[in-house]
Amino acid sequence: MGLFNRSSDTATAPSGSAVDPALAALTGEYTLDPAHSSVGFTARHAMVTNVRGSFTDFDGTLKLNGTDPAASSAVIDVRIASIDTGNADRDGHLRSADFFDAEQFPEMTFRSTGAEIVGGDDYRLTGDLTIKGVTKPLTIDLEFNGSAKDPFGNERVGFEGTAALLRSEWGLTWNAALETGGVLVSDKIKLTFEISAIRKSDDA
Repeated sequence: MGLFNRSSDTATAPSGSAVDPALAALTGEYTLDPAHSSVGFTARHAMVTNVRGSFTDFDGTLKLNGTDPAASSAVIDVRIASIDTGNADRDGHLRSADFFDAEQFPEMTFRSTGAEIVGGDDYRLTGDLTIKGVTKPLTIDLEFNGSAKDPFGNERVGFEGTAALLRSEWGLTWNAALETGGVLVSDKIKLTFEISAIRKSDDA
């Protein structure tokens, strides 16, 4: 079921053409449910293993347009101080000026600028990622996991996604050389997203 731009999809057909009713029914504004969502990351440590972490405090909004999928958009705001890698000393270092400088730059933000379908339930979302006052484009590969009404009457949509970036492009340049060659922390970072979003009621 396509949510975004697809050249042959009925949802993007010229004016007067049929629109997929199931697709059109998803049109609306959705609020991220942090209790059932996650924003995570993976970095290579000492050239030999991966360190994984997440941000536990974030919010966001999805605006899905089933009749004009290219008009869909996403906004995510992440509080840097909520970073959690399972190690207090490492988390403190990541919050410091060596890395995110959470005191001066408390939030990381993403604002979508476009979306397109890759095939099936796979999509590509493009937008602007801002970290430490630096804004650069980021591409997120998304999979639409479906929609459902939960036992409490909430209409939900689900996505999972990944993105790769070079942290140095956002000013996250701290590192340490290894005696055996290479560096302590990889420049390449993988971001992961598990998103469950609840549709806002018409009278919200």
